[in-house]
Amino acid sequence: MDESFLGFGVGYPFTFANGQLQSASDEALVKQSIMQILATSKGERVMLPDYGCGINDMVFETNNQAVAHQFEYMIKDALGKYEPRIEIVSISATPDSEQRNCLNIAIEYLIKSINSSQNLVYPFYLQGAAL
Repeated sequence: MDESFLGFGVGYPFTFANGQLQSASDEALVKQSIMQILATSKGERVMLPDYGCGINDMVFETNNQAVAHQFEYMIKDALGKYEPRIEIVSISATPDSEQRNCLNIAIEYLIKSINSSQNLVYPFYLQGAAL
């Protein structure tokens, strides 16, 4: 199945191989777009000041369930605004049982145009201690 309608662009994070900038396409590009939204702070892009997720502003919060719920809400809002190729199935942020400062964000999504279910886990490291 040709999925080139999902897009083609520069890969994220930016990498070079044999002196050439690496690219991404299709499902990989969608996944990289999600990662970029999560990693971008609001106000970081001058021409799109609202772009991004805002979770980076919470790096000094305590790693607990209340903060995890805030993360879930912020991520759902950001992905809803900036990644129209997906439908969010579920988002869950849970404190890591082994690393006190890690919040594991599991995102399950559906790529609308090809009805393909995908998921990713984004580890976010907080500076506040877990309760």
